[in-house]
Amino acid sequence: MNQPHQPAAPHRTWKLTVSYDGTDYHGWQVQPDKLTIQGELQAALGRITGEAPLPQGSGRTDAGVHALAQVASFALHAPIPAENLHRALNRTLPASIRVLQARVVAGDFHARHSATAKTYEYRIFRGEICPPFLARYVYACNWPLDVPSMCEAASHFLGEHDFLSFAASDPDLSDRNAVPTAPDDQPLEDPRSTIRTIFRSEWQSQASEAGELLVYRVRGNGFLHHMVRNLVGTMLDAGRGHVKAGDIPAILDARQRSAAGPTAPARGLFLHSVEYGDDNTAASGA
Repeated sequence: MNQPHQPAAPHRTWKLTVSYDGTDYHGWQVQPDKLTIQGELQAALGRITGEAPLPQGSGRTDAGVHALAQVASFALHAPIPAENLHRALNRTLPASIRVLQARVVAGDFHARHSATAKTYEYRIFRGEICPPFLARYVYACNWPLDVPSMCEAASHFLGEHDFLSFAASDPDLSDRNAVPTAPDDQPLEDPRSTIRTIFRSEWQSQASEAGELLVYRVRGNGFLHHMVRNLVGTMLDAGRGHVKAGDIPAILDARQRSAAGPTAPARGLFLHSVEYGDDNTAASGA
């Protein structure tokens, strides 16, 4: 006697909050024959559940960039409890990738499309000798810096601007890291737009026994390819006296990558947190 057909379990949408050391990875996005964060997560899900959805991240961090709290979403048929998936992922993933939280969310949630804001941090070490346990996570600068000028430069990025001068020279100017929402949570009319709104842009100093740690924190509704690293490189130019802080508005108006400063190294950059409007919470590593 034929057994009645059992319908497949319905898909459930999952949200992961993930922290990782990006030093040894070729960025977030899966690439053939290269070690990536997305690829490691997909492989781990396959080993645990027998399914291999490709987790969608809130943004595609570049090679060498770290995350305190990246957010990823995907769908699974497996009726696994959240705490079991959380535990199993951390057992099978490499130690450089940790899942901070795993939970089932509404079916229309998408890690990138549902995001309303993101915050990045860039860390600079100032001292004669950078401790080896910091070297993978900071840009070591032992030359004099005019920090007040860097703070003034940072203030010029606040508000809505066209950040084309600070985007990588890349044909995909809409960037892999952009949050595709306008301030009113409606889709941007032009997905290739280089206009972004910055809500916070400031430097903070933290003293340590080894030296000073300068931390740049920037929060916005989206970021272009290499944008944060290009902002930092330009502010370092202001700190070294190569440009004036007051030149920033003209650099923005130029809309040419050559008008801005160099790209700061990837190792100092962290995706700090991602915000989602419905629950008014931020996935954060702080």
